Amino acid sequence: MNALMIVIYVIFGVAALLTLWRIVIGPSILDRAVASDVLLTEVMCVLGAEMAINHHTRTLPVLLIIAAVGVFGSISIARFVARRDQGR
Repeated sequence: MNALMIVIYVIFGVAALLTLWRIVIGPSILDRAVASDVLLTEVMCVLGAEMAINHHTRTLPVLLIIAAVGVFGSISIARFVARRDQGR
């Protein structure tokens, strides 16, 4: 493992821990939803960096699936919150 990957893992690891903290303590469901999107984005960035450094595209399908899960999850939460707010 080269030094660049170690630096990337450390930086994104700290960011992921902070994001998990926001998911746990986030005062609202929207805070938790945004934090989960950030966490998915961090995972995608680490996978993308690993692909670029090691010159391969084997994990590209994984990136696409993570992106789709993030988009559909955000849409689902937005619809849920919109329905809940209309009911008031």
